[in-house]
Amino acid sequence: MILKRLVVGPLACNCYIVGSEVSRQGLIIDPGAEARAILKAVSELGLSIPLIVVTHAHFDHIGAVPAVKEATGAELAVHEAEASVKMGGFARLLSSMAGGSFSRPPQPERLLRDGDIIEIDGLHFTVLHTPGHSPGGISLYGHGMVFTGDTLFNYGVGRSDFPGCSHRQLIQSIKTKLMSLPDDTLVYPGHGPATTIGEERRGNPFL
Repeated sequence: MILKRLVVGPLACNCYIVGSEVSRQGLIIDPGAEARAILKAVSELGLSIPLIVVTHAHFDHIGAVPAVKEATGAELAVHEAEASVKMGGFARLLSSMAGGSFSRPPQPERLLRDGDIIEIDGLHFTVLHTPGHSPGGISLYGHGMVFTGDTLFNYGVGRSDFPGCSHRQLIQSIKTKLMSLPDDTLVYPGHGPATTIGEERRGNPFL
C-alpha cells in the first residue's frame, strides 16, 4: 500500500494520500490547503484519485477540496451529519485569523454513515463515526491503521470549545470507537505525528 503524508496550510493539517500499489488507484484524506503540492505528490506517486474523504468540514481540512476535486475528477465523501453543517460566519472568522481564505466546498456525492466501507481496488476502510470535535467527524480504519482527523492526537484530543463540539461526546467516541481497536493499530491524526492505539491507551492524559 502507498501512504504519503503532506503537512499543509497555516494550521499544519495532515493530508494523506493512500493508494494501491497494484492498480495505482487511491484516495485523498483531508486536502486542507496547498492544492498544487497535493496534486504534485499524486502525480509523482503515479496515482489516479477517484475519491476524496474529509474527516470533518473545518476549514483547515477542506480548503483545497475544490481545486483537488476539479483536477482529479474525484467524488467527495463526508459523513451525512457533516454535510448539513452550515459553514458560515464562524468558519470565515477562523479562516481569516489563520491567514487563510474561506470558500464553501462542493456538495458531496457520497454521504457516509457509521459502519460504511470504502473500497478502492484492494483498499478497504471502515467508517467510524467519531463526533465530538465536529458533529459529523469520522475516523477511517483498515489495514492496521486508523485516520482519526481531529478526534485523537499523539497524547492529545481534539478541541471541544467551538460551536457544535461536545467534550463528553468526544471522549465517548474515543473510548468506544478507537480504544476498542488493537494496541498495534497505527494512528494517523489530522495534526501532528503518528502514534498507536496502545500508546494512547497507556499514556494519553485526556483519557
